[in-house]
Amino acid sequence: MVHIGNDWDSILASEFDSDYYRQLRDFLVQEYRTQTIYPSMYDIFNAFKSVAYSDVKVVILGQDPYHGEGQAHGLCFSVKEGVKNPPSLQNIFKEYTADLGYSMPSSGCLQKWANNGVLLLNTVLTVRAGQAFSHTKRGWETFTDNVIKKLNERQTPMVFLLWGGPARKKAQLITNPRHLILECAHPSPLSAYNGFFGCKHFTRANEFLSENNIGEIDWKLD
Repeated sequence: MVHIGNDWDSILASEFDSDYYRQLRDFLVQEYRTQTIYPSMYDIFNAFKSVAYSDVKVVILGQDPYHGEGQAHGLCFSVKEGVKNPPSLQNIFKEYTADLGYSMPSSGCLQKWANNGVLLLNTVLTVRAGQAFSHTKRGWETFTDNVIKKLNERQTPMVFLLWGGPARKKAQLITNPRHLILECAHPSPLSAYNGFFGCKHFTRANEFLSENNIGEIDWKLD
């Protein structure tokens, strides 16, 4: 049984006890036994371990984890300390420096954001090495859609940052007018110039949090 260690345990208990999740778990047991899977099985739920449901201020949605060795560690767009920044993360940092005026971070690890109230959530939480999207349509999308629905139910306002087409499709799950949805292009090199650069989502998120008397995110990484 999954143990996260905060209020997500009770909120997600019905998910972990559902038929679809049992099937997903059986699939993952076999995959981890026979394939190289990222992230480590111990890191799958790091996004939830890093910020409790009641403490989420901002949600950033990714797709599936990085599929290169040593990259994924359970936080979307983030890589482990010492790992070269993938192109999408490099573009996130370009917008970060332009929007906030900070210098380029020395590390691609976004754990500090998570610790400050940012839920860095991929819509699929595992992947085979070298095979992007290899764990799609196995049950993770049902799980993370239900996570988004549960966040939507929360009455304390939060900000959803939806970058790129797949993330923007999740806007239909966010119906509570208390929350703010910010959408733009994906930060990948193929689309960053179509609206990701210049979106100013970091400052716009903090403006909304401040307007609602919620502590701003300390985005500074170094």
